[in-house]
Amino acid sequence: MPDHSSLSPGPQKSGHLPGKLRRLSRSIHASQARPEDGWALTQLTPAEARLYLGMDARDREHACRVTRALLAASPQASPALKAAALLHDCGKSVRPYRVHERVLVGLVPGRLARLLPFGALYVRGAHPLLGAELLRHVGGRVRVAELIERHHRPGGDAEAALLHRFDELE
Repeated sequence: MPDHSSLSPGPQKSGHLPGKLRRLSRSIHASQARPEDGWALTQLTPAEARLYLGMDARDREHACRVTRALLAASPQASPALKAAALLHDCGKSVRPYRVHERVLVGLVPGRLARLLPFGALYVRGAHPLLGAELLRHVGGRVRVAELIERHHRPGGDAEAALLHRFDELE
């Protein structure tokens, strides 16, 4: 696993709300999403690719932006980290969101969502664990599942921390 401890911190959050509002406006209509599926599929195993294609197009587009930003700052990122960046929100695919739910979960902080075991909010809070379980079930790489599970609570995992940073920036 590459050592990410010497990496520059990369872009910092500034004005967290404007970024959330931009993402929210893009997330209203799935038909407006433009994920880079062709490129993304080259980074994934066949089992991971099937899981990726099962994600909502808006989540795939977000995942591609996160992965591209991560690679711009850390071009030596491991194949597992690239795959985890593309799949980090796959747990959200267990329950499709209605438009009003997508707006709601986009505005509720993750820490609060983890405390509210209701429908879309439950999925928002539990998606790292749900995604890791989905990936394990389809036979994805163990390390990719670990990174997905840790992407909101990286602990001492440098790769998970890097994924968390770029997910939060997007």
